[in-house]
Amino acid sequence: MKHTTKSRGAAGNSGKVRTTESGGSSKSQPKGKGGSKWLEYTALATVPLVLVLGNSMLVPILPDMERKLQISTFQASLIITLFSVAAGLIIPVSGYLSDRYSRKAVILPSLALYGIAGIGAGIAAVMHSYSFLIAARALQGIGAAGTSSIAMALVGDKYKDGEESEALGLIEASNGAGKVVSPIIGSLLALIVWYAPLFAFPVFCAGSFAAMLFLIKEPSKEGKEQALPIKQYVKDIGKLYREKGRWLIGAFISGSLGLFILFGVLFRLSDLLEKAPYNIDGVAKGGILAIPLLFLVITAYITGHKIKNNGPLMRVLMIVGLGVMSVALAAAAFFHKNIYFLIGFAALSSLGTGLLLPCLNTLITGSVDRQHRGMVTSLYSSLRFFGVAFGPPLFGWIAGKSDMLLYGIVSGLSVGALLIIVFLVHPPKQAGDA
Repeated sequence: MKHTTKSRGAAGNSGKVRTTESGGSSKSQPKGKGGSKWLEYTALATVPLVLVLGNSMLVPILPDMERKLQISTFQASLIITLFSVAAGLIIPVSGYLSDRYSRKAVILPSLALYGIAGIGAGIAAVMHSYSFLIAARALQGIGAAGTSSIAMALVGDKYKDGEESEALGLIEASNGAGKVVSPIIGSLLALIVWYAPLFAFPVFCAGSFAAMLFLIKEPSKEGKEQALPIKQYVKDIGKLYREKGRWLIGAFISGSLGLFILFGVLFRLSDLLEKAPYNIDGVAKGGILAIPLLFLVITAYITGHKIKNNGPLMRVLMIVGLGVMSVALAAAAFFHKNIYFLIGFAALSSLGTGLLLPCLNTLITGSVDRQHRGMVTSLYSSLRFFGVAFGPPLFGWIAGKSDMLLYGIVSGLSVGALLIIVFLVHPPKQAGDA
């Protein structure tokens, strides 16, 4: 016997009617069972992990690059910045291609380009060619554009009824875990030879490529989900933003601010640890920075596991998370001279971020149908990339004036994001299953 169930998008409007077999699942393919489901989750989580390693693993060797390649600090910073900017600009294109063709048709070539360009970057370092290195890093950024955001869209295609938030929580936790381990891995590899991290990175890409190729089966498109003509596709995206843009753009801004603050705070803490009287660098510094990131990883995983598609719970957790961030950063403005307090407040702020991001990921990924999901998640990821890219330099500039001013400003930004969630984002009872 068949029955119909109403699904609702994250904007709170009635969604499409889905016909399901009695007692069956409403998604396009059967749910994973037990170990196979977690193997799929793990394979998907390798994609954002590889993305993070591509930048963060190089941070510890930037001073070595300056000396070996005889370049300025600004030129060394471009090795990170150009990667992020290239990725941020190309991500929407990758989103469109994934909607038109398939998710894996974008993810697999992107991982391949990411890894091959990484080999080129390693060769450039051996040759002491800065221009070749910069070109290779830009190519890596283009490859990175088709990874994490498209994996989020694929999660939305494959999983429903709470499994989506569970998988997205693990992806966000993997993202955070990569930030924890990447500086440590980079520092350890640099003990062999300074450019070793550049050659190690393609190995991680190959592992993720194999996991996606062999462990992930993408749901087949139904007749009504076939590729739309580009004119119709653009028209549909415009209609989507007219209908849901008010809360979607607010959610995009809140997520971008969350990562802007996270990376800015970590950058400032890293800078302080390297200076007198602490003089902590390398693996030891990576271990200290891992403390707040560990709060993010654990909280993001638990949040994704618990929220399922419970819209009211998501709203409460987002508000609590941004409230915790606001209070912790305001306290840091007054106690920033005590490094122990500062680490503690950074950890609390990261905990708040871990409450916020899995909820936003679930709402945004589930806000739109499969034909347009890649573009929506890509635009969201593009803003996240720019938040990550511009956080550290802006934090460094403001910190040069006053740390109290710095933490006061970011506390105010957290309050601004909190107000956006309170007034603009109202998930329905059953959220994230468009």
